[in-house]
Amino acid sequence: MCFFCASSTARANLQQDSAAYEAQRAKINSLLQQRSEEFGRYDQSLNMRTGIFGLQTKKDIRNSNEILRQIVLNDNAIFKELKVLLDYKDLQVKQTSSAVTDHSDRLVRYRASIKQLQDNNQELREQVKKLEGRKSLANYIVVFLLLVVTGGVYLFYRSRKV
Repeated sequence: MCFFCASSTARANLQQDSAAYEAQRAKINSLLQQRSEEFGRYDQSLNMRTGIFGLQTKKDIRNSNEILRQIVLNDNAIFKELKVLLDYKDLQVKQTSSAVTDHSDRLVRYRASIKQLQDNNQELREQVKKLEGRKSLANYIVVFLLLVVTGGVYLFYRSRKV
């Protein structure tokens, strides 16, 4: 019963961690989508040439640089969220490792308990055999004494009749 409760608690924690992990992945995917859109805007801004003879103006270059700065900020946010995602993954690995260690320790203790019970069972069987041997010896002694007493009584009555 206790094993079932511990198992269901661990399963609930794992589901919560998995949900948080999936939410984090969705957040990173949306940031990557934003980055892709920003990069598309940056590519378009590089092709914008509003100056004389089709050249870029300072305003075009500043606009491109601002978009590039937004891409860098978005990349930094992606790296932060990836770190959080990796931390979730590390936590899951640690929890799984801890669960495996706990289960293997429990298995070792169960095996030790079974071995101890088997040894106790063997000792009890040996004691039963010894007691049965003593019981049969006691039966022989009782039968022998009964025969001696019966023989003695018989001889006593026989000697009184004579």
